[in-house]
Amino acid sequence: MGQSLVKQYTHIIFSTKYQKPLIIDSVEEELYRYIGGICKNMECYPVKVGGYRNHVHILCLLSKKIALMKLLEVLKSHSSQWVKTIDRRMKNFYWQNGYGAFSVNPTQVNRVRTYIENQHIHHRKKTFQEEYLEFLKEYNIEYDERYLWD
Repeated sequence: MGQSLVKQYTHIIFSTKYQKPLIIDSVEEELYRYIGGICKNMECYPVKVGGYRNHVHILCLLSKKIALMKLLEVLKSHSSQWVKTIDRRMKNFYWQNGYGAFSVNPTQVNRVRTYIENQHIHHRKKTFQEEYLEFLKEYNIEYDERYLWD
């Protein structure tokens, strides 16, 4: 086969350090746009970026040229540095060490997009921890909860 053909949608989730509610209203939308811009610059085209007070969801089409781990390294370091410059109240903003990344069937992209769009409504009833544990169970991912929330 002469070509490398890839179409891999990925739903990425990560939280603020210790799940502190650091994503405040005044920076929320701008932060999501900034994260989407980083994805785009790395040829990991964002479908939807959103979240809630203590976490972010990114649905993107991964580039065949970059490792997922590298994308997350750049996303977290650059967005953390940037958000500290736009609002002095954000000087203690940090992301958690880990992340979750889940493959998305192309037929389910609109469902995941809607899920991300409705995070504020969704989290009236469910915490981030409950939501994240549901993803881990749905994808049958083994984990040690002692290291899940740092």
